[in-house]
This record gives sequence, structure tokens and C-alpha cells, in this order.
Amino acid sequence: MHEMSITQGIIDLCLQHAGGRRVNSLEVEIGELSTVVPEAIEFCFEACSRDTLLEGAQLVIVRTAGRGECQECTSETPLTELFGSCIHCGSSRVAIIAGEEMRVREIEVED
Repeated sequence: MHEMSITQGIIDLCLQHAGGRRVNSLEVEIGELSTVVPEAIEFCFEACSRDTLLEGAQLVIVRTAGRGECQECTSETPLTELFGSCIHCGSSRVAIIAGEEMRVREIEVED
């Protein structure tokens, strides 16, 4: 399960930026086109954060919709899969412009 190592990376990153303070909450953005399963991150978070400054922190996961730009008609189109088609002209020549990201957007630490 690669989500376990991803979750550990999230925790390590938060610890680096927390400056030795307890983390109350963190917000993680996960794109709908990424290979990361949000439910698996939530499941792994409790185990990975145990006995750290993130134990008990609220994990908020924000999903980012997939979007692409059609290389035929230049329209922006929603994407629900990596190799989706343009909803305007039907072309399969669509470049992904959003939805593959996975990042920590915010952490809240104690004073």
C-alpha cells in the first residue's frame, strides 16, 4: 500500500514545519486523477501519527477536480479519468491541467 509511505511523508513534512509544536490540524489536497486513495490516507493517518506531535490532529482532505485543455478546440474540459475526451468536440487529445496534485496546503499548530 503506497498510501502508508505517502502518509508518513505528509507527517514528516508537517513535523519539519511545525517547529516542535503540536499540530492541531492539517489540510491535504488530493487530485481526483492522482493514484492516491483519500480513504487510505485517512486510514493510515491515525497509525502513522501515533506518538508524534500530530497524534489527534484533524486531517482534512480536499479533492481537486480533474481538468484538461483540449489540443484540438483549445477549450477547458472536466476530466474524470486520465485519458478522458473533450466534452466540447470529443477529441481525445486533452492535456491535463489539474487533478494530479497531492500536497499539504495548510497546517495549524499550537501557540
